Amino acid sequence: MITKMEHTAIIVASMEDSIRYYSDMFGFKVRLQGASETKEMAFLYLKEQPDMEIELIRDINPMGEYSKSGIVNHLAFTVENINEAINHYKEKGIEFLSSEPQPTLEGGRMVLFYGPNNELLQFTERVKN
Repeated sequence: MITKMEHTAIIVASMEDSIRYYSDMFGFKVRLQGASETKEMAFLYLKEQPDMEIELIRDINPMGEYSKSGIVNHLAFTVENINEAINHYKEKGIEFLSSEPQPTLEGGRMVLFYGPNNELLQFTERVKN
C-alpha cells in the first residue's frame, strides 16, 4: 500500500526566514508555495532526492496550540563526512548540541542541532560498506 515517505511538516514562525534557512544553509529548493485564509505553506526538496520533501506551515489563525516538543522528534539529513559537515556548518553559524558526533545504532555517527523554529535537526553519517 505505502510506496514511499512523502514529506515531514514543520510549523514555522516566519515562512520567509524558514525558506531562507533551509535554502541557504542546506541547498533546498522551493517546489511549491502558497497560502489560504488559514495557513501559508511551502514544499522544499533537495535536487539529489526530489521525492522526499519538507513541508513548512505557518498558521495564520492557529486552530490550537502546538506542543513545544512536538510529536515528530527530529528531521535527519545524511552527510558523507560528519566532521567536514560540522566544520562547514559551524562556519555558517550552526551551534551543535554536542562537541563530538555520537554513535548511531548501526555504527555510524550523528550530531543534533536546532533549526530556526527550534525544530530538532540531525546530521547522520552512515556506515560505509
